[in-house]
Amino acid sequence: MKIVIQRVLEASVKIDGNIYGQIGKGYLLLIGVSNEDTKQIADKMLEKIAKLRIFEDENGKTNLSIADVGGEVLAVSQFTLYADCKKGNRPSFINAGKPDMAEALYLYMLEKCRELFGKVECGQFGADMKVSLVNDGPFTIVLDSNEIL
Repeated sequence: MKIVIQRVLEASVKIDGNIYGQIGKGYLLLIGVSNEDTKQIADKMLEKIAKLRIFEDENGKTNLSIADVGGEVLAVSQFTLYADCKKGNRPSFINAGKPDMAEALYLYMLEKCRELFGKVECGQFGADMKVSLVNDGPFTIVLDSNEIL
């Protein structure tokens, strides 16, 4: 599993020109699922995200978690995180999770996000989405389950 975490002042996702999900201060999570991913991996990744201390405290140090600042989450499925660009100029997505399995795991993750975080908004799996954000910092982290678990 790969998750891009962007600390944002605000973020939204539109589908067919209409706002589908929108948050204020918090995290935009771009979630990529592979065929090897499981609920246990998802749980560990979300626990890590919940405990990350990347919001500034009163001294300007990144020392606060999303819970500490009452942050919100916008979670968007992003199979392109598994793009393989080794051969040629057209990416291969063979390492991305098969749609049925990936969607089920994404929906599971949304459920878990709602348990861990305050306000949670989402995109729509498989939809053509337009994501907007104001990255705070900018502060962007890439978590790869193969590297942290």
